[in-house]
Amino acid sequence: MLWLGKRGGSSEVWARRILIGILLAAYPANLAAWSLADAPRSLDNLLPFHLCDVATLLAAISLWKKNDLLAAMTYFWGLAATMQGLLTPALSLNFPHPAFFSFFIQHIAIVITALYLPIVAGWRPRRPLMKTVGKVWLYSIAYLACAMGINRLLGTNFAFASRPPDNPSLIDHLGPWPWYLAAMAAIALGIFSLLALPFLRKSPHG
Repeated sequence: MLWLGKRGGSSEVWARRILIGILLAAYPANLAAWSLADAPRSLDNLLPFHLCDVATLLAAISLWKKNDLLAAMTYFWGLAATMQGLLTPALSLNFPHPAFFSFFIQHIAIVITALYLPIVAGWRPRRPLMKTVGKVWLYSIAYLACAMGINRLLGTNFAFASRPPDNPSLIDHLGPWPWYLAAMAAIALGIFSLLALPFLRKSPHG
């Protein structure tokens, strides 16, 4: 997708359309894949409120309609959170189950979009950079607060705000609940700041 996008012209249009199509198809594809699972389906797997589900929608919109905030959230969430999801997937169904493929296709599409926006589409975070970083971080905290409320209401575990994932992950090393939530927030701010470093140099157009 990045190679097609960099070619420009109709290739870039098709690359963008394909990415948007994959992102918009992710949720129904996940539902279809989980419907084939023998294990009981939980609300965690039926409702699209995991961070990467929200990031999927934001990524599709940011490719379709230019919006600095949505692009920034896609970039920072995609390369900070979704990348972590790829490295330590919270997935109970393994290869070759369809849910395995839908999970990785969705997450890879988010990461590709997070790279596509600055590399191909020419998106740059608004300056001052730390203001953009802070804004995305505050939206992340707001998402976490919403996830905690939904978890309390429905008994779900969105954002892993109620308990760590069953699979091994970085959260296992951040202490008990609720202290690991504060550690996650601090780590997110640090990673967001690092991801802003490539944009320190001003573009030729300012």
